[in-house]
Amino acid sequence: MKVLLVLLAFVNTIWAAGGGQDLTTSWIGLVCLVIFVVGYYAVAAEEHYHINKAKPALFMGTFMFVLIGIYYAINGMDATGLRSEVQHLILEISEIFFFLLVAMTYIEVLIERRVFDTLKYNLVSKGYSYKKLFWMTGFIAFFLSPVADNLTTALILSTVLITIEKENKSFLVPGAINIVVAANAGGAWSPFGDITTLMAWMAGKAPFIDFFYLFPASIIGWALTAWLLSLYVPADKPHFDVSTEKKVTILTGGKVVIALGVTTIASAVLSQQVLNIPPMWGMVFGLSLLKLYSYRLKRKQGQELSTFKAIGKIEHDTLLFFFGILAAVGALHFLGYLGLAVKLYDTLGPTTVNIGVGFLSAIVDNVPVMSAVLKSNPDMGMDQWLLVTLTAGIGGSLISFGSAAGVGVMGKLRGIYTFGSHMKYSWTVLVGYILSLIVWYVQFEILGFY
Repeated sequence: MKVLLVLLAFVNTIWAAGGGQDLTTSWIGLVCLVIFVVGYYAVAAEEHYHINKAKPALFMGTFMFVLIGIYYAINGMDATGLRSEVQHLILEISEIFFFLLVAMTYIEVLIERRVFDTLKYNLVSKGYSYKKLFWMTGFIAFFLSPVADNLTTALILSTVLITIEKENKSFLVPGAINIVVAANAGGAWSPFGDITTLMAWMAGKAPFIDFFYLFPASIIGWALTAWLLSLYVPADKPHFDVSTEKKVTILTGGKVVIALGVTTIASAVLSQQVLNIPPMWGMVFGLSLLKLYSYRLKRKQGQELSTFKAIGKIEHDTLLFFFGILAAVGALHFLGYLGLAVKLYDTLGPTTVNIGVGFLSAIVDNVPVMSAVLKSNPDMGMDQWLLVTLTAGIGGSLISFGSAAGVGVMGKLRGIYTFGSHMKYSWTVLVGYILSLIVWYVQFEILGFY
C-alpha cells in the first residue's frame, strides 16, 4: 500500500506541475485516479483478501470509463474523442485477448497430449537436482523469449515447472521468479520478444539489428538475479522412483501440435513484420491449423483432440485481468495523466526518467507507458531509446503483476506464485535491474559500443 501511495503522490506532483491540462484538474480525473490506486491495491492484496485479481481489475477498468461518460453527459461535452478512445482501446485489447487465447489454447492441448509430462519425466528421470532444473528452465526462458515472446515463453515453462514439482514452494517460487525475469530480460533485446521493443522498433527508434546491443545488459542482469535466487533453491532432487513411476511418452499427434505451435509463432511474427497486419491474425490462423489437424486426427486415427475443451480449460480470469488493467490505464491516458508524465524529460533528463520508466512499468502496464513516451517523442539519441526499451521490458519483473509474463505465471501457479511470494525475493530482481543499468551505462555512455 505504501508503494501505491507513493505512486499516487508522484502522479499528483506531475498533475500539479501540469497546469491543468485535459481532465487531470477536474473532479473526474481525481476520482478515477483514486479508483485506480484502490483497485491496484486490491489486485496486490489478492492473497490477503482472497479475491481473484480479475474482479477488481475488471471493475475499475470498466467503471472509470462509465464515470467519464457520465461526466461528458452532465457537462454536455462532445463525446467524439471519448468514443474514439474507447474504440481504439477495444481494438488494442482484442488483439491481446485473441493472441493470449490462442497461446493458452496451444498450451492446454500440449498438456493434454502429455508433452510437458514427458519433458518433466525426461528431466527428473535423469537425476537432475532442483538447482540444475532451476538453471535449465531459466536458461531456456531467456533464449526462447526472443524467438517467441515473453508471455508465451513464461506460460510454457511455468507449466513445465509445475509438472516437475507441485508442492515444494522453496523450489517453485524462486523458479517462477527466475522464469519471469529471464523471459522479460530475453524479450528486451529482440524486437519481437516483447511488445515494448516491437513498438520502439516499428516507430523507427533503432534499426532491427541494433536491439541486439542490449544483450549484455539483459543476460548479465538476469544471471545475477538467477544466482541470488539459486541460493534459496534446495540442493536435493525431486522424488523419483523408477519402480513406481511409469514412463511417460507424448501421445499421438503431440509432436505435430508442437510443430503447429512453432508455425503459429512464425506466422504471428511474419504477420507483423512482412504482411503489416497484427500478430494476433497470425495466431488465429495458427489456431485454424490446429482445428483442421484435430479434425484430420479424429477421421484418420480416431484420436480425440478437442480444441474447444482446451479453450474451456484456459485461465479466463487472466484474460479478464488484462482487459481490466488495459482499460483502466487507457482511462488514465485519456484523462491526461500519462501524457503529463513525459514532461519530466525536460526537467530531470532522459537517463533519469528512462530509469524511472522501469519502476513505473512494474506498477502500471509497460505498454501504455511506452506508448506515452513514443507519442511525446522526446529528443533522445538511439542510446536513450534503447535504454527505455530495456527498462520498460525488464522493469516489469520487479512486481509479480508488472508484466504479462508475471501475470501469466500467477495464473498457472495459483496460490504458489503470488504478489506476496514474489515481493519476498523482489530485492534480487532489483539488484539485477541495477546491474543491467550499470552495464548499459558502461557499454553505451563510456565505451560507446553501439
